[in-house]
Amino acid sequence: MAGTQETVQRAADLFEKCRRFTAAREVMEAGIYPFFQAIERSSDTDVIVGGERKIMVGSNNYLGLTHHPYVMERARAAFERYGSGCTGSRFLNGTLDMHEELETRLAAFLGQEAALVFSTGYQTNLGVISTLAGRDDVVVMDRLCHASIVDGARLSYGKLTRYHHLDMDGLRNALETHRDAGGILIVTDGVFSMEGDIVDLPAIVSLGEEYGARVLVDDAHAVGVLGEGGGGTAQHFGLTERIDLVMVTFSKSFASIGGAVAGPEVVIHYLKHHARSLIFSASMPPSAVATVLACLDVIEREPERRARLWDNAQYLRNGLKALGYDTGMSETPIIPVATGDMTRTFMFWRGLFDAGVFTNPVMPPAVPENALRLRTSVMATHARDQLDQVLDAFARVGRKQGFI
Repeated sequence: MAGTQETVQRAADLFEKCRRFTAAREVMEAGIYPFFQAIERSSDTDVIVGGERKIMVGSNNYLGLTHHPYVMERARAAFERYGSGCTGSRFLNGTLDMHEELETRLAAFLGQEAALVFSTGYQTNLGVISTLAGRDDVVVMDRLCHASIVDGARLSYGKLTRYHHLDMDGLRNALETHRDAGGILIVTDGVFSMEGDIVDLPAIVSLGEEYGARVLVDDAHAVGVLGEGGGGTAQHFGLTERIDLVMVTFSKSFASIGGAVAGPEVVIHYLKHHARSLIFSASMPPSAVATVLACLDVIEREPERRARLWDNAQYLRNGLKALGYDTGMSETPIIPVATGDMTRTFMFWRGLFDAGVFTNPVMPPAVPENALRLRTSVMATHARDQLDQVLDAFARVGRKQGFI
């Protein structure tokens, strides 16, 4: 009717959930907020935060290569030759001869036909899984697989199904249930990033072969660490020729950023022309590529680094167990310490932090609700007296706060 003003129904405010989120601010006010700690300076195993020295046992720098003189020299040289970035995607103007050199080196290192380099490890899993799994396909994974694997499966048009951690009967049941699927991709971490345990790859490969499923191993925390030459989980078990695809990230043993997938040339060629996270994202910067190439050189020339890494891991794990801490199923340089609820976990983190030890508190969704922990990890370059200082801090703070 003329003169009548219509009332327009307004949508709910999209930002309301942001205003309701107060948990982090409450922890900040309590002085035990552990995240986004700004590191002012780093010298491998030591960092400076707030002007104070901390021993870093929260890093994934397993081989201690971030400050290796040769690695830094190669990165500087690439910066001078190519500049600071590629300013384009691999698909268009962002492919350097170094990207191709790295792909050739990685394929040989991992025992595969070909490799493809992405800008991050997260984007690698996103691109590979979402590209390969179509509408009639099924992605089967361990419940404790990394978030990038879960998100890659969710972005695909395939069906996602998960089995309990390391439960091979559960995996068999999933494969049996979906044996009539168009195709099946089994995805697993090689080393689980929050538990520090190693997957039963022989069982997974055998089940994959029995049911005609393909197997993708995420070796983010295994490459450089496991295997006679640091080639990862498949090399560790002597299964290099029986896995279909292996994913690696460069932000751990390779002291940089980026990621890659390696496997049959025909699959890599397909991914190169279909993976959206590759085609529509800027490529790895030159200095990062040079860093990975240099790290490959060091890994091949200095096998003693891996031996020192394992010695350090065993020393810290044995020391924590001797103090009475529960380190779960850890059998690698990743050593979790069970802590209980969130408040206790954050208070424990703060006590260690004030004692000069940098650890990582882990909470849901990275771990189950009842499995909060502090995640420690060692480097090949940790000195024994540094690990002793870490153990001393765990002893003093743990007793004071009632953990031991």
